[in-house]
Amino acid sequence: MTIREFKMPDVGEGLTEAEILKWYVQPGDTVTDGQVVIEVETAKAAVELPIPFDGTVHELLFPEGTTVDVGQVIISVDVGGGAEPEAPAAPAVAAAPVQETVTEPEAAEPEGRQPVLVGYGVAASSTKRRARKVPGAPAPAVEVAAPAPVVPEQLNGHGHGPVAGRPLAKPPVRKLAKDLGVDLATVTPTGPDGIITREDVHAAAAPAPAPAVEAPAPVAAPAPAAAPAAAPSVASDARETRVPIKGVRKATAAAMVGSAFTAPHVTEFVTFDITRTMKLVEELKSDKDMAGLRVNPLLLIAKAVLVAVKRNPEINAAWDEAAQEIVLKHYVNLGIAAATPRGLIVPNIKDAHAQTLPELSQSLSELVATAREGKTTPAAMQGGTFTITNVGVFGVDTGTPILNPGESAILAVGAIKLQPWVHKGKVKPRQVTTLALSFDHRLVDGELGSKFLADVAAILENPKRLITWA
Repeated sequence: MTIREFKMPDVGEGLTEAEILKWYVQPGDTVTDGQVVIEVETAKAAVELPIPFDGTVHELLFPEGTTVDVGQVIISVDVGGGAEPEAPAAPAVAAAPVQETVTEPEAAEPEGRQPVLVGYGVAASSTKRRARKVPGAPAPAVEVAAPAPVVPEQLNGHGHGPVAGRPLAKPPVRKLAKDLGVDLATVTPTGPDGIITREDVHAAAAPAPAPAVEAPAPVAAPAPAAAPAAAPSVASDARETRVPIKGVRKATAAAMVGSAFTAPHVTEFVTFDITRTMKLVEELKSDKDMAGLRVNPLLLIAKAVLVAVKRNPEINAAWDEAAQEIVLKHYVNLGIAAATPRGLIVPNIKDAHAQTLPELSQSLSELVATAREGKTTPAAMQGGTFTITNVGVFGVDTGTPILNPGESAILAVGAIKLQPWVHKGKVKPRQVTTLALSFDHRLVDGELGSKFLADVAAILENPKRLITWA
């Protein structure tokens, strides 16, 4: 039996953890290189991960619903070969004997990096890295004995107890404990070799006593330890339910708090007659050039935004605090805020400024469909320059949106309603809506913000300007 291990990769940029949503394989199943074996949810999106080698599934080290740190082994696979028949996967996570004799294929990964999805980086493992074998020296007994004293418990975080009185916990767990106001010294660890896990911290922070869940103090493999600890993550009684903050919701909260307290927000509003644009929407639905494409008010609002950005390019900028520079962007990656079962996400259409109306319609349709299916990739949510959020679909007149981090402006679109409106000197029923533009006052002053918002409204009042101003 020759065991290879697949570690939780960093499928985004600098992500530290991911939650296991679903396993597609079970122990004993045969897998091939490139086969999707697991679906995980990061702080940005749900992602399916392929296995990078062939073999037979030996063990799933974590159950569904568990949050796993990047770099941790999540599945072991028997890839065949003539290695020693013993040496199970459990000792692979232990502290001192990190050189497991059964894992001879480690040499196939000389840089310590785990192959993952094309286009996604991966964080190199630093806390659980095996010592390298010397090429041509197959005797494992010599290799195992040497590194044991070299990896001190206080460095790798996997000793058999607290070092110098300090509880054993990884940095993300320590941060979680700090945020929840939990003293790690009072937490009963359930992780391997006495490590405090995220579930232990949640259990300690729960209002109801949780010692009963912590009774079976595990000291062996990590898989059984993770399963019982996951139970306290959602505590409920007859009057309230507690849901742990994680995944997309956790990332959104952090981003919005950071944005609200970093960029000085200013919001302006404009209410106007959008009747002509609504008539144009109906005409485009029967246009042969738009056949088979989705045509709605958001499409023309997006096009109006792109034209207004062209007329006011400084609105499409970012504030670089570290370099003390304003970064003017000569392209528009147009973000569209989308409500999904997992929370609010903002995927963006790359180089939307260069797309024709039919191309923009196709891009919007694909963006919305992918978001609803929960298949939006982290790459699709990176690099946005301007965002539109359509609160009108919920019947809301407008709002004061918070900037997407890294952007200087966001436009909220309110509900389009039939209202009495003065048109050509007479009060008539007209389609009316309200737009709200929030912008970063460090780089967008009131004049620029007002001009941009007025341009968007003017285009939508008279959509012929899409041609004359483009």
